[in-house]
Amino acid sequence: MKIEENTNNYAKINVNFKLKEIVKTVVKNKMSLISLVVLMIIVFIVIFGNFLTPYNPTEQSRTQIHQKISINHWFGTDEHGRDILSRILAATKLSVISGILCVLFSFAFGIVLGATAGYYEGKIDSLIMRFMDILLSLPSILLAITIMCILGRGFEKAILAIGIVNIPDYAMIVRGSILSEKQSDYVQASRVIGAKDSYIIFKSILPNVISSLIVRATLGISDAILSAAAIGFLGLGAQPPVAEWGDMLGRSRSYMFIYPHEAFFPGVAIFITVLAFNFLGDGLRDALDPKSREI
Repeated sequence: MKIEENTNNYAKINVNFKLKEIVKTVVKNKMSLISLVVLMIIVFIVIFGNFLTPYNPTEQSRTQIHQKISINHWFGTDEHGRDILSRILAATKLSVISGILCVLFSFAFGIVLGATAGYYEGKIDSLIMRFMDILLSLPSILLAITIMCILGRGFEKAILAIGIVNIPDYAMIVRGSILSEKQSDYVQASRVIGAKDSYIIFKSILPNVISSLIVRATLGISDAILSAAAIGFLGLGAQPPVAEWGDMLGRSRSYMFIYPHEAFFPGVAIFITVLAFNFLGDGLRDALDPKSREI
C-alpha cells in the first residue's frame, strides 16, 4: 500500500500545473479576468435569480402585450405581456445549468470510453473509436436534433441529446493522453507492484491529463449552451411557460422587425455568457499549458 501511495504521489508531481500559477496567469490575462467577473455575476443570478426578478416570469397580461422599454419594464414585454427582464433572469439558471449538466454527462462517459479504448487497445479500442467516428462524422446540432426527434421534446431530453453528441470530444482527448502516458515509468511501476487497471487509469494516469480536460470542459459549457439555445429556438427544448433563452428567441422571430427588443436581449444574454466561457477557457488553456506561459 505504501508503494502504491508513493507511485501515486509521483504521478501527481508530474501534473504540469499548480493552483497558484493558474490563478496568477488568469489574473494577468485581462479578458480572462473580465470573463471570470462576468461568470461570477451569472452564478449570482443563477443562485438568487428568483429574488431578483421584478415580475413573475410566467405571468401573462393582455394589457401589457409588446410593451417597449420603459421604467416599469426595463427590457419591455413579449407577445403575452410577460416582463422580458424577469424571463431572462429566470432563464439564466436553466440555460447555465443545462450547459453544465451536458458537459458533466459527456465528461463522465467520455472519460470511461476513452480510458477503456486507450488502455486496452485492440478490438475494444477499434469498436469504441469507430462509434466515436460515426458520431463525429455527423454535424453535432443535426445529430442532437435527430436524437430529440426520437426522444421527444423536453429540457431533460435536450440535455441527454447534447451530452451524447459531445462524448467523442472527451473520449478522444482521454484516449490520446492514455496512449502516450501508459508506457511511462510510473505506470510500469504500478503494474510491477500489482496495481489494478482501474487504479492505474484513474489514480495514476488521469491526474496527468486532467488539465486538457478542464480546458475542454470550460469551452464545452459554452458549446452546450449554444446547442441548447438552438434546440430551444426550434421549440424542442424547455416547453412553455418555462423561460429559456433559445425559446425566447424563437418566439420573438415573428416580431423581430416590429419589436426588435424582444429578440435583442435574449440574444445578448446568450452572447455574453458564451463569450465569457470561451475567454475563460482560453485563459485556462494558457495557464495549464506550460508551452504558452511566458518564461
